[in-house]
Amino acid sequence: MRNILTVFIALSLGWILGGCGLFGPEVDETRGWTVQKLYAEARSELSDRNWENAIKHYERIESRYPFGRFAQQAQIEVAYAHWRNEDPASALSTIERFVKQHPNHPSADYMYYLRGLINFNDDLGIMGFFSGQDLSERDPKAAAEAFSAFKELVTRFPESKYAPDAIQRMNYLVNALASNEIHVARYYMKRKAYVAAANRAQYALKTYPGAPANEEGLVIMVRAYDAMGMTQLRDDAERVLKKNFPDSAYLRGGPRKDVPWWQIWNW
Repeated sequence: MRNILTVFIALSLGWILGGCGLFGPEVDETRGWTVQKLYAEARSELSDRNWENAIKHYERIESRYPFGRFAQQAQIEVAYAHWRNEDPASALSTIERFVKQHPNHPSADYMYYLRGLINFNDDLGIMGFFSGQDLSERDPKAAAEAFSAFKELVTRFPESKYAPDAIQRMNYLVNALASNEIHVARYYMKRKAYVAAANRAQYALKTYPGAPANEEGLVIMVRAYDAMGMTQLRDDAERVLKKNFPDSAYLRGGPRKDVPWWQIWNW
């Protein structure tokens, strides 16, 4: 009899607790909300920097109302929310899906711009360009992807309000990428791997023309070709250096006239 009573009490408590929702499924307070209300709440959470709550609301919009302008706008804004929530992978995935589905959307330029920003890693802000950070320490893969995104934005949407900032970032990235190549060329040069050093510097010169880092790249080419006894290529590289960087400090290697400047210059 006691066992039967114990089972009855346990079942009764389970029913009562389950009825109170303690062990039941979580109640979705947004059930029955209109798309307008969902979107308004999502925007409110976004404005308050409650990224996770905003993401949940945007995802509800996409799942419940997959067609129309609210779903498209939700994709745009949830990409930004993912980024600010320190989830760049989800942000980039959302952007890729959006640009494939809506290549001519009025906000497509913003999505390309956002993709560039995510890869650019905009922690320092635009004035951080001049903070003295070693450009060669940047992730070349991320920098290249950022440059590609900004370039596509400027090419496809030259009148976009994001284009001027994208161009300025591209100019920075060109030198960042060139600096990375020159950093590697310098590494090879110090180890007397002259062919590899010259090839790396030449790649930077061809791929990122106009980059300030190419000044040192040309110097590396001159020294590498001279070390290999390739006088014609050495003279060609020196001629390009003098033409493009006539005031280069590398050309002021020392007072001795009988010794080439690249043999005097102290690295």
